[in-house]
Amino acid sequence: MQFLVTVILTLWVSWARGQEIACDPPIIENSHYLPKRTNYRLGQEITYYCTSGFFPSSWGNTATCTDKGWDPPPRCSLKPCEFPKLKNGLLYKEDTYRSYFPAPIEQWFYYSCDQNYVTPPETVWHYITCTKDGWTPEVPCLRKCVFNDLKHVRTPPTQRLLQGQSIKIDCDPGYSLSDPQSTVTCTENGWSSPPRCIKHCDMPIFENATAIITGKPFRLNDTLDYQCLDGYENRDGSTIGSMVCGEDGWSHLPTCFKSADKCGPPPAINYGDITSIPLEGYLPGSRVQYQCQDYYELRGPQYVTCSSAKWSEPPRCIVPCVISEIIMNEKNIQIKGKNDKTYYAKTGDIIDFMCKSGRKAVTSKESFQAVCLEGIVEFPICE
Repeated sequence: MQFLVTVILTLWVSWARGQEIACDPPIIENSHYLPKRTNYRLGQEITYYCTSGFFPSSWGNTATCTDKGWDPPPRCSLKPCEFPKLKNGLLYKEDTYRSYFPAPIEQWFYYSCDQNYVTPPETVWHYITCTKDGWTPEVPCLRKCVFNDLKHVRTPPTQRLLQGQSIKIDCDPGYSLSDPQSTVTCTENGWSSPPRCIKHCDMPIFENATAIITGKPFRLNDTLDYQCLDGYENRDGSTIGSMVCGEDGWSHLPTCFKSADKCGPPPAINYGDITSIPLEGYLPGSRVQYQCQDYYELRGPQYVTCSSAKWSEPPRCIVPCVISEIIMNEKNIQIKGKNDKTYYAKTGDIIDFMCKSGRKAVTSKESFQAVCLEGIVEFPICE
């Protein structure tokens, strides 16, 4: 019972305090105010009106009763403006002007704006003027927004916007908006909710294939599956495939070929082979590269291509000329500048011979410059 009484008493005291008088009637020279009361409680508001020639000393003409008194303090003065607080800029100097007596004195400040902000006429210096409605311009420094800040946005004819301005934008080719929003507004803090232009890929043109799932446009990293038509297949022998939308477009385009146009293993050549692992079958357009064994010369196309179930003409590997020590000893000759026991020469190479020490040439002088012709060389003779 004692606890209940304490709670009720506490609540009553709190209520009573809320009903306490917080503010006396204000004394505002050169004005009158409403409503008039003998006292005011917290939160109650008055509106005051200055007599002719006087102005409220703060923005607006209302004041609210608080636990610290009236806020803002109601006052009427001869000057309609308090000292200006310039946002995003710097005051330079104060000036006054009176066109004729007894006209009121006009007051203004010269000012400049911070980086990325401009004055309304976009000049380096401007002035803020005191009027009966307060300082004008109301926003002395306007934010300057440039389109370079937006990625993949097609720059409109207007390279920039000022604070409060809006414009409809488009994305660069190959990009689209991530949501339906297409308008941006320049605010004091920059672009308002800047739209995002993200990479997209259009539906490709299929040849001998159809898309399994259609949609437009496709976003970055989206996958598109496709199915080859009946009687067609991919390079890997499969009838289905997938491609991915990347920064440079689709990872690849569908390549479906007639199964009957496939080629078997590439043709074999003497003294050479293909440079890749052979497959059981190759689709049209496939090509393989050939190489010859050491000292053998490749003659003809390095690559062969599969077309309509047939391979193009393969190359040949030309036999080198082998000049052994045994042959040179039989002919009492040696190769100029060479001490190799066995020497290899390609077709068309010229081999310079000479007699061994103490030996005399039997064949003509011209025979000592022999030419290699597909594995055959005519040797000179010395005795």
